[in-house]
Amino acid sequence: MFSTKIDNSTQRNPKLGDVLVDRGNISKSDLMTALKMQSTRDAMLGEIIVANRLAKQADVDDALNLQFDGAVLDVSCGSPDPDLLLGVDPWTCLKRNMLPWRKMDGQVIVAAEDPKCPKTMLAVKIHWPDATILHADAKDLRHCIQTSFRDDLTRTASTLCPEKNSCREIGKRLSGIYGVMAVTLIAAIIIFAPMFGFFAIFFWALASNIATTILRASALVSFFFSKSKTIKELTDTPRLSDFRKRPKVTVLLPLFREDKVLKSLLTSLNRITYPKELLEVKILLEEEDQITAKALAKCHLPRWADIITIPKDTLQTKPRAMNYALPFCKGEIIGIYDAEDRPEPDQIDKVVCHLMTAPTDVGSVQCYLDYYNSSSNWMSRCFTIEYASWFRVIMRGLQKIGAPLPLGGTSVFVRRNVLEEVGAWDAHNVTEDADLGMRMARFGYRCEVVDSTTWEEANNHPIAWIKQRSRWLKGFAMTWATHMRNPLQLWRDLGPVGFFGFQAVLLGTVTAYLTAPVFWVIWTGYMGVDWAFFEVLPAWFWSATFIALIAGEAVMITIAIVAMLLKRRLGLIPFIFTLSLYWPLGTIAAFKALWELFFAPFYWDKTDHGND
Repeated sequence: MFSTKIDNSTQRNPKLGDVLVDRGNISKSDLMTALKMQSTRDAMLGEIIVANRLAKQADVDDALNLQFDGAVLDVSCGSPDPDLLLGVDPWTCLKRNMLPWRKMDGQVIVAAEDPKCPKTMLAVKIHWPDATILHADAKDLRHCIQTSFRDDLTRTASTLCPEKNSCREIGKRLSGIYGVMAVTLIAAIIIFAPMFGFFAIFFWALASNIATTILRASALVSFFFSKSKTIKELTDTPRLSDFRKRPKVTVLLPLFREDKVLKSLLTSLNRITYPKELLEVKILLEEEDQITAKALAKCHLPRWADIITIPKDTLQTKPRAMNYALPFCKGEIIGIYDAEDRPEPDQIDKVVCHLMTAPTDVGSVQCYLDYYNSSSNWMSRCFTIEYASWFRVIMRGLQKIGAPLPLGGTSVFVRRNVLEEVGAWDAHNVTEDADLGMRMARFGYRCEVVDSTTWEEANNHPIAWIKQRSRWLKGFAMTWATHMRNPLQLWRDLGPVGFFGFQAVLLGTVTAYLTAPVFWVIWTGYMGVDWAFFEVLPAWFWSATFIALIAGEAVMITIAIVAMLLKRRLGLIPFIFTLSLYWPLGTIAAFKALWELFFAPFYWDKTDHGND
């Protein structure tokens, strides 16, 4: 198992760089270059040497073994003593990449990636004061920890978000008696009080429309009156961040049946310019997903990317997979990309620069999302206009007025300590991104938008678009219901602006789609159809309603035009005036979402990629 037993408190080991130079694996000048890099980067010397191709990985591994006098523990062909694992926290083991292995002659043997790391030595000493720590291969060790604590890690992934902040209990209630009650109530109103039902929905829709228009108008005005400044424009005074080492960044790639886009995804990741010794990519592979597994087996993954297999469970969602992977991450910043993403090469450089300079209450940053197939058909053009309006104008404006931002599901980067503080992702929420943004706001953290774009594949087929949008709307409704369990506390957490922004963004979006048919009926009345309900209220009221609807459309059209001007996509401006034919698809999606909210709240309707 190992060649020799050592006492880590007294053993003096040669430095890795000296070993590599003595063995002729690296020149002294290259070693000095690597050491200079290490002074500005939070990475181990061996990682820097290999990432910059100053020496081969095998030579560095051999030098590490020699550095520890050959006292290397092989954990690839065995398993730890189960008695030693009792009461041990798997998150601590993964954080320090260490594992209690055997008890020999009354002394505990602990395997660790870096036996001389002070934090590792302290963690070991807390549990086993007289333990001997031996070096083990990093990947073999992580695999062994994952296998040893499989059940614990699987269970924690589904419940990492505390129950008080999770939708899991609400979803269970909605799918039970609440669902039956809702259907019964709706049917009773339609049969016995149709006029009352119509006006109840109408006033709800009108109030929501006005609130949403005010929020969008505020965001638009705020966008125009705010100057976007780069990091260097803010001040020329030296800051503490200028002297900090650049942090390690972990990117999570949740995959499920993504064989069609895997090659282009890996190509995009290889183009990332952030130092590879500071980058780790975790490919999250569902245990039952043989399609992606076979595709990955044909790929040559770079040394900074590895696969984490997510054990099968009754719940299978993207946030659950990310929760499972979180303790395996070394990054100080955690980012997310989707399978079809093509981020700009310098995106992570910009993200890190922003977060290193931003105040500590900026817990996350969101990059722009755009579409590389925007010209494929009419739907993709409309989808492009919608996304540009949201990410380039509305989100920027909401950021300025202090409203909470529902994060995007991709190209979002979160500080690791903030993510753990708020309870990571809600594994049961099908829009975990929106929920995380709202939860972070309640904890006092802000999200800011970074001027960098990730290119995605637009859903340009009606059925696929409806499936995707229904999942988003269901998640918005679930997120709203989750945080509204205690409205007074939500008001205290978010403040007046944040509270009303929360209502307009989440409830307002769902309401707009669900109640759109009411407004369609109103429009036909203005066009000459004689509806009986027009006689119930005075003419001035209907005129005011008409003006309010026109104002809402004008604000949305203005936002869309501004977004197209920012993108320099003037050819898409005419399509803005066809969006009235695009939105009805959202209404279909909304009713699908409403049905699933009561009868399949945790169902994840997956979006297929690679179809264009």
